[in-house]
Amino acid sequence: MRLLFSIILFNFFIVQGQNTLQLNESQESPEAQIALVSFMEGQWSGTAFGGITEEIWSPAAGGSMMFVFRHLVEDKVTFYEVGHIRELDNSLIFELKHFDTDLHGWEEKDEVQQFKFIKVEGNRVYFDGFTFENVSANEINIYGLIGNEDGTSNEVVFNYKKQ
Repeated sequence: MRLLFSIILFNFFIVQGQNTLQLNESQESPEAQIALVSFMEGQWSGTAFGGITEEIWSPAAGGSMMFVFRHLVEDKVTFYEVGHIRELDNSLIFELKHFDTDLHGWEEKDEVQQFKFIKVEGNRVYFDGFTFENVSANEINIYGLIGNEDGTSNEVVFNYKKQ
């Protein structure tokens, strides 16, 4: 019975990194509300990709929280992200788009990167390829699976302090 449970669990969640999960394509996201990620509200700063990273998250309203992201290297912006976590079909979805320094989109005009909600466990909220961790009132971690040109992916941690 324990072996059967382990096989079922493995098929439901495919572990891609130490802190991130991926949802099996045949699985639906469980019920959830935007309050699960309310700890993200605020202005956050950290380092990643050889530079400074900043995120600003709005308070929850209308079933969503929006954010903007900026990456700087040597005091020059390298790219932006705009997105949100929103309630959809009685669950949550994390969606974003990337932009270069001239605000030209990386994704096609109508394309949005989407990451379905998987679960909440302790101080972590898991999406497909992203984990939001509430370390304290003044610190969060975001773990993300970042794709490489060769088709592989690496888990990157964004450690943020509240500004």
